Amino acid sequence: MIEINAISKAFDNVQAVKEVSLQVDEGELFGFIGPDGAGKTTLFRMLNSLIVPDAGSISLFGLDPVKQYKKVRQIIGYMPGKFSLYTDLSIEENLSFFATVFGTTIEENYHLIEDIYKQIEPFKKRLAGQLSGGMKQKLALSCALIHKPKLLLLDEPTTGVDAVSRREFWDMLKALKSKGITIVVSTPYMDEASLCDRVALMQNGKVHAVEKPQVIVDQFMGNIFAVKSNNNYKSLLQLRTWEHCKNVYPFGESLHYLDHRSKVSEKEIENFLLEKELAEVEVALVTPDIEDCFIAFTQTETD
Repeated sequence: MIEINAISKAFDNVQAVKEVSLQVDEGELFGFIGPDGAGKTTLFRMLNSLIVPDAGSISLFGLDPVKQYKKVRQIIGYMPGKFSLYTDLSIEENLSFFATVFGTTIEENYHLIEDIYKQIEPFKKRLAGQLSGGMKQKLALSCALIHKPKLLLLDEPTTGVDAVSRREFWDMLKALKSKGITIVVSTPYMDEASLCDRVALMQNGKVHAVEKPQVIVDQFMGNIFAVKSNNNYKSLLQLRTWEHCKNVYPFGESLHYLDHRSKVSEKEIENFLLEKELAEVEVALVTPDIEDCFIAFTQTETD
């Protein structure tokens, strides 16, 4: 089990992490969800013993990353957000190097990485610096797994890769979870939250909620309307001036609108925009997702 108790970290006048407390169960796929600057990377660096917290404590399967950092590094596999393997070494050479560092061999633990590594093994002589984003991702994950860690820490592992590679990566994580490995992942992509067992919504160094993704969605208060028009930007500005508007923000090809009133119809919103000389107005009640919940949490803190 991972226990984080009132962890804080500041850099000069910037409070990167503010009194974060939570638990991650053994064998869980846990996600930290939040935008750039939320404090995710700082938190991960404290978890893997790279930096020391200003306050609070961490326990990784009973080990203290500050006092027992050598033992901690033996039980974790870490994949930073930026590709950090040796670009002038081949795929095979990188993997062999990391296996040697941890006192093992590729052959001894090949079964751990087989499903992942076999996808890039035909190119094992290729230099790491010449790999595509998806192949770098698979190599980095193989290197993080080669010593049979109890815990995988993956800091924004899908940033900068294509949609297909993102889906493949999450399929790989599910397969690893089935082998009993505890996985903690951070991501700025809200759609990846639903792929975790539980998530922590993080913004400005604080955790706003820790729960199963569907539970967070089910707890959403109010109705959300998807609004489209011939000029979504003008609609956004006009809706923000409406006295009944609780919140409105761009969402894909439409706007998501929330009203202060408990009862409001699609027709009423449509008529408001038509009176403001908008055209081709479409309004529909939609089901909120994790991104809507995140925006609601952060707005509540601001208010």
